[in-house]
Amino acid sequence: MPASHFTEPAKKHLGQHFLHERTYVDRIVQAVGPPVDVASGERLVEIGPGQGAITFPLLDRHGALTVIEFDRDLISPLTEAARAHGELTVIHRDVLKVDFTALAEGVRQRLRLVGNLPYNLSSPILFHVLEHAPVVRDMVFMLQKEVVDRMAAPPGSKVYGRLSVMLQAYCRVEALFTVPPGAFRPPPKVDSAVVRLVPLDTTEIGIGHPDTFARVVRDAFGQRRKTMRNALSRVCDADAISAAGISPTLRAEQVPVADFVRLANSLAGGADIR
Repeated sequence: MPASHFTEPAKKHLGQHFLHERTYVDRIVQAVGPPVDVASGERLVEIGPGQGAITFPLLDRHGALTVIEFDRDLISPLTEAARAHGELTVIHRDVLKVDFTALAEGVRQRLRLVGNLPYNLSSPILFHVLEHAPVVRDMVFMLQKEVVDRMAAPPGSKVYGRLSVMLQAYCRVEALFTVPPGAFRPPPKVDSAVVRLVPLDTTEIGIGHPDTFARVVRDAFGQRRKTMRNALSRVCDADAISAAGISPTLRAEQVPVADFVRLANSLAGGADIR
């Protein structure tokens, strides 16, 4: 990467930690996979390119790339440095305000997303992207390892929680590999990890009422030590939980994703929501 283009240090208030270790850059690029199939309408989009550690190898491999960058000071050096690598389109915007469906031209394109997400905004970004899941083919993101562990956790795990259920209900989640602090400049105080998410087909999701599902999951994990009966007392009673095939005496971390989906559908269908 032509480092001479970049003179601004990482900005702590933006959660910036720039990846510089080439070994991990190459592994991320490999995880994204073969060149995008432009003929079939694929479009590669990077969230938070920073100083271009992943950006330029992606450009070398794919030829064209759209990046979403909030830091105005990085736009010009990114644009200048990218000229030697490929066709770069820069969107200067807060990623939480980006309409990914519009970016995909409705349903004409399928987006493939990649990025080193700012750790202080990782969950909001994930939930925002999920709102546009029908136009997303896959995502390869680097996040705090603790977050990736929660994303991929199975039922019964100590870290299985709301994030696990909400993501796994809509995506296949695969933790790929860990990235140590020394691979970044400046180094964060935590390990990082790379994860792949593949949105499920709508026929696989089976959630009839997303708002009800989200409320059930939120309340169930609101107080982890409580049983489902007590945690969901504002939403339904024990009979409704039993009717969905779930023991009311279980705690939320013991309940599989499919059971949460079935309970939410049952409640929405029976209008038994308080």
